[in-house]
Amino acid sequence: MPEQTSRPLIADRRVVTDEWVLCEDATQRPKGQPALLPLADWQASSKGDDVAPWLPSDTEMTDALARELDAAPLVAIDFPKFTDGRGYSIARLLRERHGYQGQIRAIGDVLIDQLFYMSRCGFDAFLLREDQIVEDALNALSTFSRSYQPGTDDPEPLFRRRLREAHKGEVA
Repeated sequence: MPEQTSRPLIADRRVVTDEWVLCEDATQRPKGQPALLPLADWQASSKGDDVAPWLPSDTEMTDALARELDAAPLVAIDFPKFTDGRGYSIARLLRERHGYQGQIRAIGDVLIDQLFYMSRCGFDAFLLREDQIVEDALNALSTFSRSYQPGTDDPEPLFRRRLREAHKGEVA
């Protein structure tokens, strides 16, 4: 397997070209190219379709912030370490409580093992770590065919689906 030299991006379950540049601050923003800026820099910017925020994992998802993020074309959430799961909660709050419809992208220490669970929390794009194998990552998104718990992709828990199916048999 050839070594990957850049971070592959998976969006909507396929490999895509990443047109966004991840910037550590607004001074690094390239001209004429969409940029992901730290939340404070994005809030201070003129916003628009060519700039989006990335949120650190300790971001408190308030109602006011969610309303502000609604105008962003995408929201990136940073995973500084794969053991830091706070980004899962941020994504789930954005999707379920605040109804965010744009892309939610996982960035940082994103590993293949996490993708299925991240997708259940509302992530639909993943900027993989350089050492991750893209084909394995695509397969990981379909690790399980059914889930016990509700998620952003299926809000009904498995026991309710089974009860519903059992009652269909009684009615027929």
